[in-house]
Amino acid sequence: MPYLNSDLYEHNIPLFKVWIRKEFTNGLEETYRGDFIHAIVCGVRTEPDKCLAFHIVFTGYEADDGVTPNVHGGACWAKMPIVSMVGDIPLDDWPERMPTHLAQPWDCSSYYHSVTRYSRLNPSPWLCKIGPDWYKGRYHFTVDYAQSTVSEDPAQHKQNHVITLTEGIYKGNIVAIPNNRCRVTSPAYWITGEGRPDFKPNNQSFCAEQDDSYTDPKTTFNNLYSEEEDANAKKR
Repeated sequence: MPYLNSDLYEHNIPLFKVWIRKEFTNGLEETYRGDFIHAIVCGVRTEPDKCLAFHIVFTGYEADDGVTPNVHGGACWAKMPIVSMVGDIPLDDWPERMPTHLAQPWDCSSYYHSVTRYSRLNPSPWLCKIGPDWYKGRYHFTVDYAQSTVSEDPAQHKQNHVITLTEGIYKGNIVAIPNNRCRVTSPAYWITGEGRPDFKPNNQSFCAEQDDSYTDPKTTFNNLYSEEEDANAKKR
């Protein structure tokens, strides 16, 4: 099967609009720092030991002033890193680019992933722990991983929740944070807690066929009924 273009390596996502830091379209040249180009984010790509990368289509929206030439509308870009993007939300000023380790504290753990937008977790604001502080954010979707030693280890597995920060010094930046750096608010369904939950990582996998009873063929292959129950079942 095709690898790069399969849903394993690259994935369609719920669309959202962003502004791209223009230096990321020009070899990170400082000349373009502070300039932004409007785009729609339409796909995500995961590579181990790297942050999330996105497929985008530029809209040319910044040319709506009637003066700026529309040279970007419809142009595509692949593998745009998460730290290049600013959410298309009301902003007083353009935010500074976030350090990568704050925007996505853990790199992608596998080429193989899924994209899910959890409907019950979608409408309400999320609280995101960025460094020592908490900021509200707008949830977009979740990336989950499989088929690697890290993603299959119950103590190391992590999801990435992709969120636009809506307050604080990093307002507008896009982040991808794991479960232990966020809280979901939904006042109709639960009371949002405070402080650090008393959780510890689970180091054990749970598997039915590890049980010693599987060494007994009678148990393994005839485990629905006792002989008496089986006989009564046949009579019925």
